[in-house]
Amino acid sequence: MRTRIEALRHTLYRVIYQSHTPAGKGFDIALIILILVSVLTITLDSVAEISRQYGEQLAAAEWVFTTLFTVEYILRIFCIHRPIKYITSFYGLIDLLAIVPSYLGIFISDSHYLQVIRILRVLRIFRVLKLVRFINQSNLLINALMASRLKITIFLFTISTLLVIFGSAMYLIEGPEHGFNNIPVSIYWAVVTLTTVGFGDIAPQTDLGRAISAVVMIIGYAIIAVPTGIFTAELSQEMKRQNTRVDGRVCSKCRTIGHEMEANYCRICGTDLPRLVGEKSG
Repeated sequence: MRTRIEALRHTLYRVIYQSHTPAGKGFDIALIILILVSVLTITLDSVAEISRQYGEQLAAAEWVFTTLFTVEYILRIFCIHRPIKYITSFYGLIDLLAIVPSYLGIFISDSHYLQVIRILRVLRIFRVLKLVRFINQSNLLINALMASRLKITIFLFTISTLLVIFGSAMYLIEGPEHGFNNIPVSIYWAVVTLTTVGFGDIAPQTDLGRAISAVVMIIGYAIIAVPTGIFTAELSQEMKRQNTRVDGRVCSKCRTIGHEMEANYCRICGTDLPRLVGEKSG
């Protein structure tokens, strides 16, 4: 009996997790199609005219998809040897979040619309279509963002200070009679103006207020380039780090593979590295 269960788990694992097999690729493609159709169903249900006419059919379809995804989630846990690794992984959390809103909808009205988060499951298409190499490019962007986070944080803090100053000034200059009812509302105006969005729901009426608005708008255009420049500089540095030439030398002590061409010592343990072929001895 135990042998049969293990055989079943092995078969399910090959189908569910190994996309390089024909069965695994077919399963992933079918899953992606189901995800897209389920998201389309949720989207159509949010349209009042369609919901009034086909609300019951759409609700039934949503529960069919939820049931299928729930069974799939349970099978993923069943067939993997380390369930906690899958449950706490990125895809595991997304898979769980894809089915939870349906059950919450029983108790909380309209929460089932959160099922659109299922669209994140389509990220599996990178694995199906052998596009995993592009994920490395996303890691490059993430590393650049992390490296520039301190500079951008300081920049945002400075901008926040300016917004409070400009907002407070406009509250004193324009006042409630011109729509600047309080300092928070005035800061909201400053944010809208500085970002050059310009909703137009609040506008200064005095000459001094308009002059300050012009200054804020000019500053807004100037500061747009600052975070872009910070990120671009860090991205350039990260690309240089990733493009550093490495060789295939293996450390004799810690067995680390891959070192810079100019390196004489292991980057992990500091052990002397073997010389490159053709390199002259000193």
